[in-house]
Amino acid sequence: MKKTKIWILGEKSKKTDFNFYTDSKINQIADEMNIELKLISPGKIDLIVSKEDIKNIMYDGNAIEVPDCVITRIGTITYYSLAIIRQLEKLGVFVLNSSHSIEIAKDKLFTLQLLSANNIPVPKTMLVKFPFNIALIEREFSYPVIVKTITGSGGKGVFLAENRNRLISLINRFASQEESKNNLILQEFISASRGKDIRVIVIGGRAIGAIMRRASDGNFKANYSAGGLVDPYIINPTVEWLAVESSKIIGLDIAGVDILFDKENYKVCEVNSYPGFAGFEKVTDINVSREIFKYILEYQEKKNNTTVKNTENLP
Repeated sequence: MKKTKIWILGEKSKKTDFNFYTDSKINQIADEMNIELKLISPGKIDLIVSKEDIKNIMYDGNAIEVPDCVITRIGTITYYSLAIIRQLEKLGVFVLNSSHSIEIAKDKLFTLQLLSANNIPVPKTMLVKFPFNIALIEREFSYPVIVKTITGSGGKGVFLAENRNRLISLINRFASQEESKNNLILQEFISASRGKDIRVIVIGGRAIGAIMRRASDGNFKANYSAGGLVDPYIINPTVEWLAVESSKIIGLDIAGVDILFDKENYKVCEVNSYPGFAGFEKVTDINVSREIFKYILEYQEKKNNTTVKNTENLP
């Protein structure tokens, strides 16, 4: 039987979990499922687009056969990495996640705009305009208030302003950085969720499980990658629906959905296209890689069956 060829697209770095896929257990699972796994660095890929040959993708200077599927595990999305993903999509490669969904997910404000437009509860959020109007901000928000950069992951670029002086100091810090000046948002602080949230992993439109993340040392951020603690969380129908629906709205096949406790209710805080799996696998019996591979194989089977069916219907 022909093996399904899968690329893991990402850079080896201490800041990413790219090395997660070099683990012998992962490769063993791939072998068991008849999958040929290959780690591909986007920095070694060259693209050539021309009228004569629009399919030219080279790796380390040599032409390379494209795979059946690509799993994107790129920590910082650049124009170049998006161009690679788009090229692979144009060649008919099944890419998880798509370039369009990644572009949406990397923009926290755009993500919330789409979610709220589709009746998903989200924290009240405001785009900071410079020069900023502190009177307007204080009319719309009470302290403490969350200050966020529009892009960022792992809890980076997220700050807590406990009072006016702290808020003005944080905003002025970004005002002095031209590249960050128009990329700042304010968000209501959900006190019921201080130092804790729910992380749900969604694969192929199905919530495979959830964990509760808790901050350590009095921190207000619960990210595991930032030193937070994790516990198993029994997912309920409301949390499951919010996670699955949010992933669907953004268009992500693989997503980490962060949900805040809001007294008796919940609010979706972020939808991540590049969720870490270490904390999730630490406290659950779920092997995320196996679930991803299973989804890919099911997709390939449906695609092949559809192709065969269409061929049979030809005159």
